[in-house]
Amino acid sequence: MLREAFSLETVPQSSDKCCGVGFLVMSASFASDGPESLSGQTLPAVLVVESDENLAHAMGVDLYEAGYMPVEVPNLRLGLVRARESLPALIVVARRLSEESGLDLCRQLRAEQNRVPILLMMTHDELGDRIACLDAGADDYFLAPYRSEDFIQLVNAYLKPSLTSGDQLRFADMVLDLTQRHVIRNERVIELTMKEFELLKYLMEHPREVLTRKQILESVWGYDFIGESNVIEVYIRYLRLKIDGENEKRLIQTVRSVGYVLRES
Repeated sequence: MLREAFSLETVPQSSDKCCGVGFLVMSASFASDGPESLSGQTLPAVLVVESDENLAHAMGVDLYEAGYMPVEVPNLRLGLVRARESLPALIVVARRLSEESGLDLCRQLRAEQNRVPILLMMTHDELGDRIACLDAGADDYFLAPYRSEDFIQLVNAYLKPSLTSGDQLRFADMVLDLTQRHVIRNERVIELTMKEFELLKYLMEHPREVLTRKQILESVWGYDFIGESNVIEVYIRYLRLKIDGENEKRLIQTVRSVGYVLRES
């Protein structure tokens, strides 16, 4: 039974006001080589920072069934401790944690040069929320209410990426490494978030072709994406800031009222 795979321990309430009387944690037994399943196979650890006990438990069960080892904590203080000690493969954090903000955890980890992917759970999908999410250092976000299938699909995209044929895509002086999932331009190695990578990959697969916003949304965000098309503008902005260095040509061009095209100006 699934319940037997976990040791349920209660993190007692401390001075952190966001906690209730206690918080159930699906705790993995961390050996020197990382968390293991019952069969002894190493599982990637996913840190879940969520103050809602029932929601955190639901995420934990879904993660374990999908082949991951969940580590659940109810507040930012414990989240920061676990992120440093457990070295998770991925971190999931709610933007709103009672009186705290998940954005603070993102900022703190990025300030410490921790590059582990961070997924933020948000209750609103507005332009300002998306910008705040990216500015804080989160890699991606998903929306409440919680949906198991969408959540695991997003986690898999980061931890079980499917590689396309070939190792690289090239355009002008830019090389996209499909294995390492970063871009190289003029000997600069540029790290990308998952969504930035998928967006740039799509543009580089269609060089000099004008792509409409609808095409980009359907190909990068999926047919079932529900949101404003200006989410593209947000990610294009961040991509340009990363790939266009001083005295380098802008490669992603805006086609007014249509979309974008990858070409040398």
